[in-house]
Amino acid sequence: MSKIKELISWKFLLFIAISIILTNTPIIGNYFRVINTVIHESGHAIVALFGGKVHEISLFMNTEGVTYTSHSSWFGGFFTGAAGYIFSSLIAFLSFYFISRKKYKWLIIILLLFIGFNLVFWVRNFYGIFWLITFGAAFIFLLYKGTASIVEHFLLMIASILLVESITSSFTIFLLSFTQPYAAGDATGLAQATHIIPAQFWGIFFLSQAIAFAAAGFKIGSYRISK
Repeated sequence: MSKIKELISWKFLLFIAISIILTNTPIIGNYFRVINTVIHESGHAIVALFGGKVHEISLFMNTEGVTYTSHSSWFGGFFTGAAGYIFSSLIAFLSFYFISRKKYKWLIIILLLFIGFNLVFWVRNFYGIFWLITFGAAFIFLLYKGTASIVEHFLLMIASILLVESITSSFTIFLLSFTQPYAAGDATGLAQATHIIPAQFWGIFFLSQAIAFAAAGFKIGSYRISK
C-alpha cells in the first residue's frame, strides 16, 4: 500500500511540475493561466449577483482580469472583493476532489458552465471572447470525443494549473500588500472598504487560505488519484 501511495504521490507531483513549466512558457503559458483568471473573476461576479449587479468582465492576454460590479450595500461590495482568491483556491481543490472520484464529466460541465456564463453574460473584450470560445471548444471535445486517459490527464493538468496559480497569485498579492499596499489589488480594495484593517492583513489572509486549500488538494491528489 505504501508503494502505491508513493507512486500516486509522484504522479501528482509530476503534473504540478508540468503545470509550472507550462505556465512559464512564453505565450502559451499565459493562455493556459487565464483559466485561473476566469475562475477568479467569476468568483467576484457570482458573489456580486447577491444584492448587486455585474456589468462586465474583461480578460487579457497577460492573464490580468477586471470585473466591473455595483452593489446596493457595503456588505455586498466587501464580500465581492474578498471572493476572487477564495474562489480560485476552492475550485482548484474541488477539481482534485472530482478527479479523485473519477467524476470527470461533472468537472468538465462545471468548467464549461463558468466559460458559458462568462461568454453569454459578462465578457465583451476581444481576447476574452477568443479565449472562452477556444478553451470551451477544447472542453466540449473532451466531453464527447476524449478517451478516458486523455480526459483524466488533461483535467489533471488543468487542476494542477489552478492549484499552482491560486498560490502564486495569492503570494503576489501578499508581497504587494507589504511593498505597495496602495496598489495591491483586492487587498487594497478590502483595506479601503474596512478602513481599519490594512492591506497587509488581507495579503496574509489570501495567501493563508490558498495554502490551506492547496494542502487539502495535495492530500487528495497524492493519495486518492489512481493509476
